[in-house]
Amino acid sequence: MQGAHMQGTRQPTPRPAAYTPTDRTVPTRSAERASYDKELVHAILDDGYVCHLGFVRDGAPVVLPTLYGRVGERLYVHGSTGSRPLRMTGEADPGLPVCLTVTHVDGLVLARSAFHHSINYRSVVVHGIAHQVTDPEEKRTALDALVDHVVPGRSHDSRPANKKELAATAVIRLDLDEVSAKLRTGGANDEPEDLSLPHWAGVVPVRREYGTPLPDAGLAPGTGVPDYLAAL
Repeated sequence: MQGAHMQGTRQPTPRPAAYTPTDRTVPTRSAERASYDKELVHAILDDGYVCHLGFVRDGAPVVLPTLYGRVGERLYVHGSTGSRPLRMTGEADPGLPVCLTVTHVDGLVLARSAFHHSINYRSVVVHGIAHQVTDPEEKRTALDALVDHVVPGRSHDSRPANKKELAATAVIRLDLDEVSAKLRTGGANDEPEDLSLPHWAGVVPVRREYGTPLPDAGLAPGTGVPDYLAAL
């Protein structure tokens, strides 16, 4: 009975709070700026919506800018069914090896010497095998995530894709497994002998800013800006 009681109250095994470093995710330079903390990685990914997807096509590297969305430990990227990289991720294939990156520039770091100029940034690099999403429910979830990743709440305030649109849209998924974050903060790292030079040094902050929403010409009179959009 004691054994049964202990088995019934056993707690689930907690998920690791960090990604496991690999040869591809450990930087060869400024390794102290790297992090594998999942919470930090998720925060960086959730703060943006444009990524760069890299892969090899016909023996040559290709990097495409595109939108992405995160659902738990998966990233989703969408495009036309005629897109070469998306066709290369079909179920008949073993998947497409890719490298996906996201970067935010937070500040321009101006030093007294040209050599020590830098930027403050947050970035995430994901390595893995991308696969095409064929399950209809997962595909709809992924497309909603892509819309909400750009404007949170928008998927509930727009018409869902119909069958024709779904057929013309391909979605690929990439599991967050081999992942690293890298960031720089702080000011200039000038050499001690340069501190007396008469050149301005410091950080110029860089921030993302949204303008006032411009209504479509065909919008019904009296239609106001939705709360979720005003919140941006």
